[in-house]
Amino acid sequence: MSRVGNKLIVLKDGVTVDVKAGNVVTVKGPKGELTNTFNKDMMITVENNTVKVARPSDSIQHKTLHGTTRACLNNMVVGVTEGYKKTLIIEGVGYRASLEGKKLVLAVGYSHLVTLDIPEGLTVSCPQPTEVSVSGIDKQLVGEFAANIRATRKPEPYHGKGIHYSDEVVRRKEVKKAK
Repeated sequence: MSRVGNKLIVLKDGVTVDVKAGNVVTVKGPKGELTNTFNKDMMITVENNTVKVARPSDSIQHKTLHGTTRACLNNMVVGVTEGYKKTLIIEGVGYRASLEGKKLVLAVGYSHLVTLDIPEGLTVSCPQPTEVSVSGIDKQLVGEFAANIRATRKPEPYHGKGIHYSDEVVRRKEVKKAK
């Protein structure tokens, strides 16, 4: 029995969910609109400001899709009402970030600047030269772009230099000492 899949998704005021043929789901809210296509076997119904996901059988494939479909739908509803935000901290001497139009430019210790194109639908800001904030309504897109920023220079364990999430704890190692 799926515990996540059986939960109902409660819709707040101003949020509408439209299910079309082929399980194409469109969620509209105050922050925007998201569309996603789900597996045709899952039965998605909208009634009385709630969304319910049901599975046709207890096969392993249907059980795995049940919880995943419900979680993705819930992420869409939360995205159009509240949105998602990730904050990254840049640590290191001379390490900094800046915005140039639709590009994020990172100086993170390489001989060249690292330039990342900001995807459509995301808002990136640099409140400080050592802080990058990524926000948007699509949870997967926000997380993926934040992971791409972090991957340009992962935090190293000896001095802590690199890019890490604001809520991430970087495990530090003791530096080797001469005898």
